[in-house]
Amino acid sequence: MASDGVEVSNKQVIFKDYVTGFPKESDMELRTSTAKLKLPQGSTGLVVKNLYLSCDPYLRGHMTKHDRPSYVQSFNPGQTVTGYGVAKVLESGDPKFKPGDLVWGPTGWEEYSVITATESLFKIHHTDVPLSYYTGLLGMAGLTAYAGFFEFCSPKKGETIYISAASGAVGQLVGQFAKLTGCYVVGSAGSKKKVDLLKNKFGFDEAFNYKDEPDLDAALRRYFPDGIDIYFENVGGKMLDAVLPNMRLKGRIAVCGMISQYNLEKPEGIHNLMSLIVKQVRMEGFLVSSYCHLYGKFLETVLPAIKEGKITYVEDVVEGLENAPAALIGLFAGRNVGKQVVVVSRE
Repeated sequence: MASDGVEVSNKQVIFKDYVTGFPKESDMELRTSTAKLKLPQGSTGLVVKNLYLSCDPYLRGHMTKHDRPSYVQSFNPGQTVTGYGVAKVLESGDPKFKPGDLVWGPTGWEEYSVITATESLFKIHHTDVPLSYYTGLLGMAGLTAYAGFFEFCSPKKGETIYISAASGAVGQLVGQFAKLTGCYVVGSAGSKKKVDLLKNKFGFDEAFNYKDEPDLDAALRRYFPDGIDIYFENVGGKMLDAVLPNMRLKGRIAVCGMISQYNLEKPEGIHNLMSLIVKQVRMEGFLVSSYCHLYGKFLETVLPAIKEGKITYVEDVVEGLENAPAALIGLFAGRNVGKQVVVVSRE
């Protein structure tokens, strides 16, 4: 840091132009500029040093130029990529925060950021767990799993739960929440390593590699001979189509994401929607932003479970801002094992 605290070198990941199909590393580039570490007079924002960044599939939506309403705004070509992260406050114009505080929330993919929307930030009070957890387990992914499973799905002991993309940031937690509730849990993932993780690390009752299943409907009937009470949807497309006729009466489908569809110019059609009527299934999408008011309750539930060893978490950690684009692109090829985290600085 500069001795006068005013200006420093600042590496940034820049979004180059709108993307069609699968994103590539070359859709982003690393640049070095300068950052002012002094706030303008009267500013109510923060200057932060970014420590950890979260790689999440929803960022793909920011890379598209939307011609219809979307829950994410398009990045502008030439702007810094933004997403969730963990940061240290260097200077504050907001009385709720002071220099030295640790926070998590929306920030830039850069070494230093000025954050004006401080209402979106959460102060980190519990530092006896890894700080990187606030990009996932104790951050957006954790709250997503908690809200989607407990608030929407209303699980009951003994119910059957199926989770797609189950070894990812959200899925691994939903499965563990389900086991703690006393449910029968099956997850799917895209490699033997991930399947082993689900069964041996996260305690799923069963797990399978969907790439090894030529008939997804038959696979689900094998694992759920009496049907599925709750499906936590992260994939969409053919997986959702196979799940629908395997739902039980009055089942619930929480639609968290559809990663198989994000890079398609024309999304896949769903043929089995009649099952929603026949089985009286409730299927609903949700956004974690609607559940931020539950964050305190979420921490009260999850922190003790972590400390007691009842919940575990796997991260795929990449060192260096320069490796952030490759880490993000890797999500869409299934290269990550667990929550994808980028370390910007450990200071």
